[in-house]
Amino acid sequence: MSTRSKRSLGGTALLLLAVLFVALTVLSNAVFKGVRLDLTEHRLYTISPGTRNILASLDEPVNLYFYFSRRGTEGVPYLRSWGQRVREMLEEFANHADGQLRVHFIDPLPFSEEEDQAVSFGLEGVGLGGSGEAIYIGLAGTNAIDGIEVIPFFQPDREALLEYDLARLVWSLANPERPVVGLVTPLQMMRGFDPLAGGVREPWAVVAQLEQLFELRNLGARPGPVDDEVDLLLVVHPAELDEASLYAIDQFVMRGGTLLVFVDPHAEAAALDPLLGRSTEALDNQASDLERLFTPWGFRADTSTVVLDAGNALMVNIGGGPPVRHLGMLGLNRAGMAADEVITAELDRINIATAGHVALLDGATLEFTPLLWSSEDSMLVSASRAAMLPDPSVLMDEFAPTGERRVIAARMDGELPSAFPDGPPAGVEPGREHRARSNGTVSLLVVADTDLLSDRLWVQVRSLLGQRMVQAFADNGAFLVNALDHLSGSRDLISVRSRGSYSRPFDRVEEMRREAESRLRSQEQRLQQQLDETERKLMELEMARRDDDGLLFSPAQEAELARFQQEQLRIRRALREVRRDLDASIEQLGTRLKLVNIVAVPLLVAFVALGAALWRQRRRRLATGTP
Repeated sequence: MSTRSKRSLGGTALLLLAVLFVALTVLSNAVFKGVRLDLTEHRLYTISPGTRNILASLDEPVNLYFYFSRRGTEGVPYLRSWGQRVREMLEEFANHADGQLRVHFIDPLPFSEEEDQAVSFGLEGVGLGGSGEAIYIGLAGTNAIDGIEVIPFFQPDREALLEYDLARLVWSLANPERPVVGLVTPLQMMRGFDPLAGGVREPWAVVAQLEQLFELRNLGARPGPVDDEVDLLLVVHPAELDEASLYAIDQFVMRGGTLLVFVDPHAEAAALDPLLGRSTEALDNQASDLERLFTPWGFRADTSTVVLDAGNALMVNIGGGPPVRHLGMLGLNRAGMAADEVITAELDRINIATAGHVALLDGATLEFTPLLWSSEDSMLVSASRAAMLPDPSVLMDEFAPTGERRVIAARMDGELPSAFPDGPPAGVEPGREHRARSNGTVSLLVVADTDLLSDRLWVQVRSLLGQRMVQAFADNGAFLVNALDHLSGSRDLISVRSRGSYSRPFDRVEEMRREAESRLRSQEQRLQQQLDETERKLMELEMARRDDDGLLFSPAQEAELARFQQEQLRIRRALREVRRDLDASIEQLGTRLKLVNIVAVPLLVAFVALGAALWRQRRRRLATGTP
């Protein structure tokens, strides 16, 4: 075969390969349309099964309008990438909704109709820089009955809750009615008439919050059979429940209802309630529990002991004396909360008083998720010892920490047996078919403290011009609202967990920056010490100044001032060198990374390809006997 023929054949082969490549690309796009491979560490682009079930259950169209200022964020890379992250999550939602979720992406330019629409939905524009142009990264959703749900602005610090926020919005549009919460408590938490004061009794601050978000029904201290319309039972200080009421709660849970319970070794709110009768021994001790139900279900809320915690103890005022640390009154910070749970992920502080603890029993099969816990610098003491101490400082004398964290609030998920396996107790009419086991998986949230709901532990209530003003100094109310909001959703919504972060910082760069900043702070501290010392010496020289007019510096002062100025210049020069070293180190690291990405990796691929080609050529020669 001639050289020209070989060249023509080679060109034809290359053309055929190019056509084949294009054909395979088009075919793969058609066959694998919508297929993704998520290799991120936290599977950021893979939505959870609970979210998929919510999207698959949509039986009517839901429209989502994502307002993202793409042009306005050109000079703000972080917001631009964050907006793109939200957009990609919305696209993933739409891919799993079988056409029932319609997502509209809108760039609201300044003074445009789209911006007017965003404002009419209630979206919030954030002004950046001096241009005055508002940046929008918000979402509005509508359903078939003109219901509207809005996320005014996607806060980047809620990234871990992005999937949950979107799933919650879609679920709310598909289920527009407000959840019904049944309240069971002997405490006077609701608004009512106060016969002692002769006027209206204001509700607790947490109740006022709940009434804005839920349909709250007061079922009293001893409920009968719970209506099917109730989505969730909120039981607070169950101190005087009879067998009929316990059976009603048990069967509500067995039918798939969700339960949120607050029990307490020593409920100070009950002790301070002037209207609460003390007809039972439990109320005399100001203690409450649901052991009759909890034990058969596989866990316990120990209200016979109180958690003392030196790591979280609050300072309290006793009488007219100075503040003292109260080991039984705790201020839990983020170290004592579950950072990866929707209910507590964004809370900063929760105050509690004389709390018990929650734990699974041996052999229990429930999924146990701690939400609040003490520090390791804690121990248990009997409830009678911790209650009504005239001087709480005496607890410090007896304090001997065990090094064990105590769970104060936890969520349990799983299938449960009834606490009444043989049917309703004697004399109780079941009202409907008795269930010996739960109807599938149920969720329970148990908190071993009721005082955290009382106003005094988290809000200041004042009267201003006849209006009741409530100012929160802790997140107790947000904890309850988050819990009810999370638990009143569907089983699928409850299963949605918080996610990881898409932001992946350069750990080595950050470590170098921290080391350099540490050195920089050390230099700054030495400089400040020298400044203080020099000012002191100058003051001494000022007092000893020999000039009568007091306007001229003495030779000693001039020499001291000159020395200080030289020292100041020297240290500033050292600070600049530290900064230059930092910048140079980071630049060198960046250069090495660029070399790896731009040069080393392509060279590696080329060497692998060349090696493969040489290996195939060698095999061909061996097969044909060609030297």
